[in-house]
Amino acid sequence: MAYYPEPLARLIDALQKLPGIGPKTAQRLTFFLLKQPPSEVDALSEAIGRVKSQIVHCSTCFNVTEEDPCRICRDPARDSRSLCVVEEPNDLLAMERTREYRGRYHVLLGALSPLDGIGPEDIRVRELLARLEKEPAEEVILATNPNVEGEATAIYLGKLLKPLVPRVTRIARGLPVGGDLEYADEVTLSKALEGRREVG
Repeated sequence: MAYYPEPLARLIDALQKLPGIGPKTAQRLTFFLLKQPPSEVDALSEAIGRVKSQIVHCSTCFNVTEEDPCRICRDPARDSRSLCVVEEPNDLLAMERTREYRGRYHVLLGALSPLDGIGPEDIRVRELLARLEKEPAEEVILATNPNVEGEATAIYLGKLLKPLVPRVTRIARGLPVGGDLEYADEVTLSKALEGRREVG
């Protein structure tokens, strides 16, 4: 990037560090920002700064929040007998968008990945156990991602939680709504078969 002025090269380099942003997209974003009025760029810069200075993790569930404890943990209408365990705060937001779940959450802030050196002590497992000791639940729903790390995490937590909680469940996996059987892979189809239920 020797042909770019140093401030442009620095911004392109910084943007490339964001997930899903390659060199071409970083360049497009940089030149887009260059065309914007200073007020727009200042607003973006301030928004980024505020996220870093004002957002914290809830000390109860580890969701992202401005206030500790977070809005969900403070809500007396939430069902305290049910605890849904997710990997990341954006997974919690996805669950909330369904408007189906009215219990509480626990965010692990990661998943087990021995190949990357991430073990139980690197995610919020200890805090989950301490929380269940203090606030017993009737059901823990394991809503980790349906990939190798998510499955390993669910299996590990399932074994750990079985003696402590009356009911430990795993979210169903399978075919997406609107999907065609012919395009589904074998693993997705087998999970859909495993998760089948009675009709009527």
